[in-house]
Amino acid sequence: MIEQFKEQIRAAAARQTPLRIRGGGTKDWYGGALQGELLDTRGHAGIVDYEPTELVITARCGTPLAEIEAVLAAQNQMLAFEPPHFGDGATFGGAIAAGLSGPRRANSGAVRDFVLGAKLMDGKGEVLNFGGQVMKNVAGYDVSRLLAGSLGTLGLMLELSVKVLPRTVAETTLVFETGEIAAIRMLNTWGGQPLPISASCWHRGVLALRLSGARAAVDAAVRSLGGQVMPDCSQFWAGLREQRHAWFEGDMPLWRLSVPSTTGAIVLDGEQLVEWGGAQRWLRAPSSDAAVIRRSAGAVGGHATLFRGGDKSAGVFQPLAPAVARIHERLKTAFDPAHIFNPGRLF
Repeated sequence: MIEQFKEQIRAAAARQTPLRIRGGGTKDWYGGALQGELLDTRGHAGIVDYEPTELVITARCGTPLAEIEAVLAAQNQMLAFEPPHFGDGATFGGAIAAGLSGPRRANSGAVRDFVLGAKLMDGKGEVLNFGGQVMKNVAGYDVSRLLAGSLGTLGLMLELSVKVLPRTVAETTLVFETGEIAAIRMLNTWGGQPLPISASCWHRGVLALRLSGARAAVDAAVRSLGGQVMPDCSQFWAGLREQRHAWFEGDMPLWRLSVPSTTGAIVLDGEQLVEWGGAQRWLRAPSSDAAVIRRSAGAVGGHATLFRGGDKSAGVFQPLAPAVARIHERLKTAFDPAHIFNPGRLF
């Protein structure tokens, strides 16, 4: 497969024609419009190295995400950033390229925090290696983590090494009936306490709080916090991660607002769902006035992304400051001189 990729990339660069890097296609809707000839990564699959005692797994980009999670589960381990699949065909490379994290992100870390190393094929068809398989392995700029969330615009990620964590021994979800402002205040208060919180979600007057860790720690937190215990909570959090909850249904544009966790209620036209201790707000907006939504997020020190649906003409992601945009342009040109990889997908 490596030689096939190299030939396809070099031919596209010579013709100045774009390539659309794609795995299972479960996140085709995310980001800008798709363009170019398909470069299908699914044939480049398989786990290259996995040593449970080292808490690191290395796999090829086309490896099904479900396969990796099953192998880890057999060793009582997990991808702590809980990447969403959004479909049965999700691949390992696609999960890293999208850079999306699930409910555990606020307490365990984002995708980029777990990427240790990467093997990348650039716009010249050359294979580059970055990082490695241990946490302290980088001299200079950490390019491997830069690939998380790049949506394939810098190159073809051939192999990736990520840190994994042991699965938690005990897990309980508590439910509280409360308003949005009170829920955000509670989450920030609890966030400053030694509680085993691993996820939170508020919507429609109900706050759900997941506790994960040692049995004694979880039981002590339950006694301290009160609330009602949610039965079969694993389905709730999996549904939230995959956006299968009824709240996400419908054709109304879905916005993702990233703001400081201490931010109070953000007044916008539409219904909201709050995650990550208050740091992530989902907005179902009846009208996609990007300027208004982004101005509201920016006023509190955050930014807004048109996550799904709506009019993408104003840009899916928050426009970059001029200085930051220049850095992005230089990075893009360094890795992809002909600008053939996933043009327009990110900015």
